[in-house]
Amino acid sequence: MTRPAARKIYAHAKLRRLRRAHGLNQVELARELGISTSYLNQIEHSQRPLTAPVLLRISEVLGVEPEFFSDTDEERLATDLRTALADEACGGAVPSEQVTEVSRDHPELARALVALHRRYREAVEHVTGPAVTGPAVTGPAVTRPAAEPHDEVRDFFYTHHNHIDPLDRAAETLAGALDAPPGGRSAPALAALLAGRHGVRVAETDHRDTADLRRYDPATGVLRLSPWLTDGQRAFQLATQLALLEQRELLDELVADAGLTSPQAESLARIGLANYYAGAVLMPYTAVHAAAEELRYDIELLQARFGVGFETVCHRLSTLQRTGRRGVPFSFLRADRAGNISKRQSATGFHFSRLGGTCPLWTVYEAFSAPGRILTQVAEMPDGKRYFWLARTVTHGGHGQRAARAEFAVALGCELRHAHRLVYAEGTALDDPRAATPIGLGCRICDRTDCAQRARPPATSPLTVDPDHRTRIPYPVLPAHPSP
Repeated sequence: MTRPAARKIYAHAKLRRLRRAHGLNQVELARELGISTSYLNQIEHSQRPLTAPVLLRISEVLGVEPEFFSDTDEERLATDLRTALADEACGGAVPSEQVTEVSRDHPELARALVALHRRYREAVEHVTGPAVTGPAVTGPAVTRPAAEPHDEVRDFFYTHHNHIDPLDRAAETLAGALDAPPGGRSAPALAALLAGRHGVRVAETDHRDTADLRRYDPATGVLRLSPWLTDGQRAFQLATQLALLEQRELLDELVADAGLTSPQAESLARIGLANYYAGAVLMPYTAVHAAAEELRYDIELLQARFGVGFETVCHRLSTLQRTGRRGVPFSFLRADRAGNISKRQSATGFHFSRLGGTCPLWTVYEAFSAPGRILTQVAEMPDGKRYFWLARTVTHGGHGQRAARAEFAVALGCELRHAHRLVYAEGTALDDPRAATPIGLGCRICDRTDCAQRARPPATSPLTVDPDHRTRIPYPVLPAHPSP
C-alpha cells in the first residue's frame, strides 16, 4: 500500500507574529536559527516550506511545539468565517481563497467577524422568536444567553485539540493506584474508593426509572446508578462522580480559564471535563496509546481489552494528543438519522458548519443502512484535502419491550496521510483520487456545483443568465413530476 505523501508545512504569518512577540527582528532570529535572513524572509512569506531541521530549531529558540504551525486552527476558523459570510444577510459569499487568507494571516479579524455574525444571529432569533405574553406573565422579559452553551463548550475542547493534559495525567495517576485491571472491570475498586475517601454509598435506582444513569444526593451521600448499566458504563459513571468530588479544584480552574460566558456553559463544561476524566481513568493514556498502536486502532479489539463500549473507545482515541506520545489525530462525532450532531470533538482540521446541516454523502449517514457494521470512506473536501472515515451505529436504552431506544451513528476520521496506521484502511487505494467521495461542509456553504444531492444553491454560485437569455441554474434540479 502506497502511503500518501506528507503535506508541506508553511509558517505563513504565524512565524512573523511569533518573532515580533519575542521582540526579534529578522536578522536576529535568522542568526539564532543559523539560516540567512533572505531564507527566513521567504519562510515568513510562505515562499519556502519549513524543513524538519528548521522547524525543530524554531521550536527550541522560540519555545513552541512543532504542532504550533499546524493549519488545523486556521481551517476551523476559516469554516466558521465562511459560514458567517455565506449568510444572505451579510451581502453574499466571499471567494474561498480570500477567506482562507484572512483566517490564516489575520486570525483576530476573522474571529471578530465570526463573533459579530454570531451576535447578529442571536439578535435576530431573539427578535423573531415567539413572544411570551398574557396576564400570567410578570416580571422582566426573559433574555437569551450571550452564546449557545454547547457551542462555547465545544469550542473550548476544540481549542485544546480535545486533549486536556492535566486532567489526563491526574486520571492516569488514579488508574495506576487502583488495585484493579483498567476499564470496565475496575467498577468494584472505584466504588470502594468512593466509599473509603468520600463516604459515598452506591445503590441502584428502581428498574422502572430509566431517566437517569447516575443520580447523586450530597445530603445522604448516596449515589444511585441505573440497574441496566454494563460493567463498563457502571465504571464510567463511578469515575465521573469521583472526578466531581475529588478533582473539583482542577475542574474549577479549567472552567475558569475557559472564559465561558454563562453559568449554563460552565456547568456543561464541568460535566464534559468530568466525563473526560472518567474515560481517562478507564483507559489510561500510556496503556491505551500502546494498545492502539499495537492493534492498529482496531476498535473492537480495544473494546475487548478494556471492557468498554464502541463509542467510549472512539471518544478516547480522539483524545490521544499528548506531546511526545501522540496517537492518530482523529475527529469524533455522534449523529442521529435526522443529521443532528450530539457529540463532536476534533484533533484535526475537519470541521463542519455550525449552520445548515452536514453533507448527506458522508458515510456517517450510510451507517444507518447497515446497523452494527463498520463502514469506511475516503472523503474529499472541496479544498482537495482528503480524510479517511469509519462509522458504525450504536444503540442506547431499550431495556424491556416497552423501553425507548435511541440509535446513533458514531464516526472517527483522520487525514488520509494517517490512514495507513489503521487496520480499517487495508485494501483501500489510499493514493487513488478516484476512490474518494466528494463531500462538503454542508449545502449552505459548499462550493460544489456538480452534486446531485444539493439541498440549496451554492453560496458562491448565484443564478446567472447565458447569452441566449436562458437562466443557468448552478445546481441540479429535479423535475416537478419524477419519471415513472
